[in-house]
Amino acid sequence: MKIVVCIKQVPDTAEVKLDPKTGTLIRDGVPSIINHDDRAGLEAALQLRERVGGTVTVVCMGPPQADVALREALAMGADDAYLLSAREFGGSDTYATATIIATALKKIGFDLVITGRQAIDGDTAQVGPQIGEQLRLPQVSYAEELDVDGDYIFVKRQFEDSAHVLKVKMPCLVTALSELCEPRYMSVRGIVDAYEKTVTVWGFDDLKNDLNPEWIGLKGSPTNVFQSFGKKMRDPGTLLKDLTADQAVEAIMEKLIERHII
Repeated sequence: MKIVVCIKQVPDTAEVKLDPKTGTLIRDGVPSIINHDDRAGLEAALQLRERVGGTVTVVCMGPPQADVALREALAMGADDAYLLSAREFGGSDTYATATIIATALKKIGFDLVITGRQAIDGDTAQVGPQIGEQLRLPQVSYAEELDVDGDYIFVKRQFEDSAHVLKVKMPCLVTALSELCEPRYMSVRGIVDAYEKTVTVWGFDDLKNDLNPEWIGLKGSPTNVFQSFGKKMRDPGTLLKDLTADQAVEAIMEKLIERHII
């Protein structure tokens, strides 16, 4: 069984700030981590491999420094890793990103593809399902439990106040919730081994036979971010002091009438 897990290196959003002039994230000096949902998906893949055998491959699209995230995945127990990195990929929206990753997955081969539900820096939840569409795979999103029996995957899928239990024949794609698994810690031996392994780097030239340059980057992105901004603090409001109960009621009523609430 060949399992491919798509991961993304994201900034630790608890420490991210926005540039007030450009509206973009300030990433300088901000630590990066593997996206939470993706780590859960990787752990699920490792547990499946331990139960039924096979291999776990991790794939990440990003700048060269995303090598760190891939080596963390290798230290957790993944068998091999691929980094999709090229200038031509820069500026890709979710659709163009899914196109690039899907092209790489066709070349790698798979029985099961696992992605995170969404990335904490974008929160679109689009890339996983778009990869499934590009590969024409049956897909199940919001997975909170996962098991395998022969050629079938059994998925418990979160759905509002209930759950769906689905049986899907492989090859297929699953998007994982962070609740799916508690990721394991890296071992010292695993960390040492991870830095002795080779992370395969694929650029545009490695995929160009199946990848139209018109489909990727800014040129191939049907959407773009117009503006980003952080939450603003609310005004403190009016503080009423040293009033009797009747005076307080009267003052509040005046404000409600003034704002046309009543």
